[in-house]
Amino acid sequence: MFSDFLYLLRMYGLKVSMTEWMALQEAIDKGLAQASLTGFYHLCRALLVKSEADFDRFDRCFLEYFKDVKFEQEVSQELLDWLDRPDALQGAFDEQQAELNELLSETEIEQMFAERMNEQREQHNCGNYWVGTHGMSVFGNSGMSPNGIRVGGEGGGKRAFRVAGERRFRDFRNDNTLDTRQFQVALRHLRQFSGLVDLPATEFDVDNTIKDTCNNGGTLKVRYKRPRQNTVKVLLLMDSGGSMEYYSTLCSALFQAVSKTGHFKDLKVYYFHNCVYSRLYTDPTLKPVNTVSTEWVLSNIPSDYKVIFVGDAQMSPHELSTAFNYWTAGGQSARRSGMEWLTLLRERYAHAIWLNPGDRPTWGEYWSRTYDAIGQVFPMYPLTVEGLEEGMKKLLVR
Repeated sequence: MFSDFLYLLRMYGLKVSMTEWMALQEAIDKGLAQASLTGFYHLCRALLVKSEADFDRFDRCFLEYFKDVKFEQEVSQELLDWLDRPDALQGAFDEQQAELNELLSETEIEQMFAERMNEQREQHNCGNYWVGTHGMSVFGNSGMSPNGIRVGGEGGGKRAFRVAGERRFRDFRNDNTLDTRQFQVALRHLRQFSGLVDLPATEFDVDNTIKDTCNNGGTLKVRYKRPRQNTVKVLLLMDSGGSMEYYSTLCSALFQAVSKTGHFKDLKVYYFHNCVYSRLYTDPTLKPVNTVSTEWVLSNIPSDYKVIFVGDAQMSPHELSTAFNYWTAGGQSARRSGMEWLTLLRERYAHAIWLNPGDRPTWGEYWSRTYDAIGQVFPMYPLTVEGLEEGMKKLLVR
């Protein structure tokens, strides 16, 4: 059964053995595919695909072979049409309902969603029970619930824990976001080795040992040399809080990878909120008592440090352009805008990049202004495998 599918899988480079193929036939015979194309898809992927790196390749193969079979969507097209309501009236925020929604677990929401899918027979908007838009329901889109499942529409508040009908796997292509292991691999590009470090000569020197042994008439003379170490020094500046909460897991993985790499000669980490101003924070909680003066950083951290900014570059434009008061080291009052502080950092550190975990906003010129403005000051790269590798190479350009 499906022998052509087996050959197509192998043609796509998936190494499916006959043992695995026979296991699939046995599973089908036992009804584990649940008599549905979706069930068959998950069964095939579980038995025939050995690595997450092959998930995308398997999907393309599956789509090509079963392209003429009607796909059973998790969400009906009729419901999606109901939810395509950008002009729907905005529902009122219900604080009590929001508190109730926060108490619901993901499992409870999934069960409720399955029930509503069976019950709902018409369009609903601005409510708190049915799958709809602009309301307090935990299902739908464009609403104000603090958590739930997004159905249709575009992601706005980024509060949904999943998107109905979305592919629920992660592959490892170059344009995919990273985990800690991939961060560590990509960070290896940021290396400049030197033997001129102030360490004792403890590393076996093969070339000079052979040379001196020959010059010594064949009598072994062992030579040692100073170990070569990465001389790169890094200043990591990370945006914390606000819209960056959505990327907290990703940024935490980056921080762990940078901290555990152990290859840098020195690593200094500071935090900011939205943009750098007169003070930087020493921990991601952004407590006012744990700060250092940005002027102090500019004066005391040498210009040979490689600077890596991490942030989504999204804020109200006035946060970037408005000049705010601050006290200088000499006790005098001064004014600088966020853009002026970023420009000072760019002028001080010739090797600086900006890593962005998000995409450029597409929902209006207003929200893309700061993204574009910061992108003109610093080379900006996406926080993907490919983006991080390109960023590390940029930092090493003399």
